Amino acid sequence: MVQRCAWVNQDPRYIAYHDNEWGEPEYDGRALFEKLCLDGQQAGLSWFTILCKIPAYREAFAGFEPTQLVTFTSSDVDRLMQNPGIVRNRRKIESVITNAHAYLAMQEEGIDFSRWLWDFVGGAPVINRWPDAAAVPVTTAESDAMAKALRQRGFAFVGSTSCYAFMQATGMVNDHLLSCHCHPEHVSG
Repeated sequence: MVQRCAWVNQDPRYIAYHDNEWGEPEYDGRALFEKLCLDGQQAGLSWFTILCKIPAYREAFAGFEPTQLVTFTSSDVDRLMQNPGIVRNRRKIESVITNAHAYLAMQEEGIDFSRWLWDFVGGAPVINRWPDAAAVPVTTAESDAMAKALRQRGFAFVGSTSCYAFMQATGMVNDHLLSCHCHPEHVSG
């Protein structure tokens, strides 16, 4: 029987996400922007809830294309508040638009979003060796620093817990348990 991290349920979407995406290093700035926004949507909810809604989120939020998101108005927010395919929380909806403005401001300054984010872990994945789920932290000094820096740049819904989940999901931190078949010690090149 294949061993996975304890948080994975038996839904095929969750298994596929765990086995093929979670913990895999992502370096594309636009993909990182989308994931950061989605992790903000998760606040107070389970990731599985958001995972099931990703297609609706991509449709509702113009594929998370920042240049399109910055054109959204209060009428668009009102429209999105009626969309049953996403989490209908006004502050969370507005945060995606806010984050697009912050992302583009960084681009205008010549800041590479991917490199800027990856600098919080020294530019390379941190490979942890957790024996069980209880050992895995929900925040770290690095996620604290990332959250603070993102807020200073104007991003919203980027608390330390959300940032650590983001770091795990995008492979900045590999938190697959030692017993998990996806831990680097079990993956052959």
